Amino acid sequence: MTERTTAKTTARGKSLDEDELVTVLVPARNEERTIGACLESILAQDYRNLQVVVVDGVSTDATRLIVEALAARDPRLEMITVERRSIPASLNAGLAAARGRWLVRVDAHSTVPADYVRLAVARLSEGCWGGVGGRKDGVGRTPAGRAIAAAMGSKFGVGNSLYHHGTAETEVDHIPFGAYPVDLARRVGGWDERLSANEDFEFDYRLRKAGERLLFDPDLAITWESRQSVRDLFRQYYRYGRGKADVAVLHPASLQVRHLAPPAFAVYGAVAGLIATARPGRATLMLLPYVTALVAASATTARGLDGPAERVNVPLAFLAMHVGWGSGFLSRAPRAFSLRSGRTAQTPSVSAP
Repeated sequence: MTERTTAKTTARGKSLDEDELVTVLVPARNEERTIGACLESILAQDYRNLQVVVVDGVSTDATRLIVEALAARDPRLEMITVERRSIPASLNAGLAAARGRWLVRVDAHSTVPADYVRLAVARLSEGCWGGVGGRKDGVGRTPAGRAIAAAMGSKFGVGNSLYHHGTAETEVDHIPFGAYPVDLARRVGGWDERLSANEDFEFDYRLRKAGERLLFDPDLAITWESRQSVRDLFRQYYRYGRGKADVAVLHPASLQVRHLAPPAFAVYGAVAGLIATARPGRATLMLLPYVTALVAASATTARGLDGPAERVNVPLAFLAMHVGWGSGFLSRAPRAFSLRSGRTAQTPSVSAP
C-alpha cells in the first residue's frame, strides 16, 4: 500500500485520534450573506472534536447575530472581536485563542465538505508537512460571477497557482486557507500585521524558510464564492497586487519571475496606449500577441458557461485580473519600502491561551 493510499485510509477510516481538539478559525466582517452556510458546513464535520472560532472585525450587519444564534445551538462555536479591520490581526487573535493541536482556517465566503477537517488533520498527522491545503473552487451567483469563477480556474487567468486548477498532489510554495500545527504557527510568530493582503503567502514563505514543507492535496476541496462583478474583481486583484509588492520588499527572495508578469504587462500596455496616440498601427501590433491569447483563452474558458451574458464577461474578468494585479503592484511598490522599518508586534500574543 502506498503512502498516499495509507493517508486516505487513515482519514476516511476514522483511525485518527479524534480526542485531539482541532481549532477551526474563521475571520469575518460583514458576512451576513455567507457566514451561516459557512459555519453550518463546519459544524457538520464528521470530525466532531472542534473549537470553532469566529473572529469578528466589528461587523455592522447581521453577522454577529447569525453567529450568536448558531453558538446558542452548538457550544463548540465561539466568537471573539478585534477592533482592527485586518485579516492578519484577526488570524493572530484566533491563533492566540486556539486550544487545539491543529489549526484549520476556513474563509467566511466558503463551505467545506463533511470530511474536510478529518482529511486535513490526517495529512498533518503524517508528520512531514508544516501545512496542508487544497483546491479553491470558485462559484458564482450572477452571470459575471460565474464567468469570474471560470476565469479563476484557468491557467491563463491565474498562472501556475495550483490551488485554482491542480488535480495532482504535490509540494508547493503556498496553500490557500491552510491547515497548520498550532505550535508551529505560534513559533514562527503568526501573521504579519503590517500587511493588508498576501499575508497568507508571506506566512507560508516564513514556514518554508524555517525548513517546513507545504502540501497541496486536491482531495481537500473548498467551495469559495468568487466576486460577483468585474469591478469588484478588479478591486480584489488590485489589492492582491499591492500586497505582493509589500511582501516582495519584505522578502526579496520570495519574488519569482511569474510574479513580475502582471506588472510588466501593465507597463507594456501603458506604453502601447501612449504610442497609440501617435501611431495606432504600431500600438495594435504591440498588443496583438496578448489580444490573441486573450481571445483564445476566453473562447476555451467560456465553453462551460451557459449563455452570452456569462461568456461576454470572461475576457473582461481576465483583463480585470491581469491589469488589476499589475497596476496594484506598481502603485504600491514605491511606498512598500516603508515596511522594512521593523516588524510590528503581533496582537497581543500568539502563545497558548
